[in-house]
Amino acid sequence: MDRFYSQDQKALRETARRFAEAEILPRAAAIDREDRFDRALYKGMADLGLFGICLREGAGGAGLDAVAACVAMEELARCSGAVANAFAIPVEAVLFFDHHGTEAHKALIPKILSGDIIPATAVSEPDHGSDVAGIRTNAVRESNGWRLNGTKAWVTLGGVADRIMVFARTGADASHRSISCLLVDGSLPGIARGKNEELLGMHGLDDCQITFSDVRLPADSVMGPENQAFKMAMSNFNFSRLMMASMALGMVQAAFEDATAYAKDRKQFGQAIIGFQAVQFMLADMSTDIAAARLLIHHAARLHDAGEPIAKEAAQAKLFTTDMAMKHVSNALQIHGGNGYSRDYRIERIFRDVRLAQIYEGTNQIQRLIIARQVEKEAA
Repeated sequence: MDRFYSQDQKALRETARRFAEAEILPRAAAIDREDRFDRALYKGMADLGLFGICLREGAGGAGLDAVAACVAMEELARCSGAVANAFAIPVEAVLFFDHHGTEAHKALIPKILSGDIIPATAVSEPDHGSDVAGIRTNAVRESNGWRLNGTKAWVTLGGVADRIMVFARTGADASHRSISCLLVDGSLPGIARGKNEELLGMHGLDDCQITFSDVRLPADSVMGPENQAFKMAMSNFNFSRLMMASMALGMVQAAFEDATAYAKDRKQFGQAIIGFQAVQFMLADMSTDIAAARLLIHHAARLHDAGEPIAKEAAQAKLFTTDMAMKHVSNALQIHGGNGYSRDYRIERIFRDVRLAQIYEGTNQIQRLIIARQVEKEAA
């Protein structure tokens, strides 16, 4: 792929790789073990300008494209899926602020880029995950603003977020036509944050439940047109799915590299196990599928950069890459044998972390529905 990257993309990849290998990788195991958000690493990514990769230069960003964001995400996830996950939050937030925010909202962008303001997005609820249109959190208009009530679940960085983009029902319609996005200052009275969720993997993200009880918001809290946030969220999901696919790609790339190195060193029955056809075939399949996934992701990213609709392509990239990653990370662990089940080897952490990718940003069953509906439209 190198020969097709622009000079800016190559430079970004090298910057992300150097930082990931020098700063993230040595701390990745401790982050996983302690399950604590690493503010220093988060600030380090901000200091490198990584949060503004895709943001236009006029808004303080680097003005690069979606391909560049995918490349950076892959490099970070290669050393830690959790840190890469944290990276995606501000990258997507500043784009959302720039596209949908008021001037007051946009004034916060520089502090998000610098890492001084940590954003979070609150969409899912305890009873509503994939069914975004069914959310119950509501905001009622009052004389001097809004009154927000409801509970959000699985809020990534929710425990440390300074500003939270909350998707809530603001109209009488019970469908997706009455959902708005409100920007909430995390220090306001009436906000209660639950405990850091004890998750299988992806530790260190302060993922928690947040309850809003009669939280008073100013009148200008709504981001974008009132009652039209469902469409905004769906559009944002397309880019998010490319990021999550790239995160899974980085993790399976690391698993492939570790499995190959282990197979070269590990000797059984008088020879390195990389000489056994059973292992060779697993590595060959990994190499092939990783290459295919990277092409699928970058194809969708280029369509996105060209202004083309990518609902189907983003879903395909996310579906294929995350399913493939789960399969091949499991195979990489198998190549490690009993050692792969030990925390002394990072494949054990990757195996736990990569599982979320099939659920995040729409389960892979939802991705299949999206693809099928797009196919049906194209056949009409």
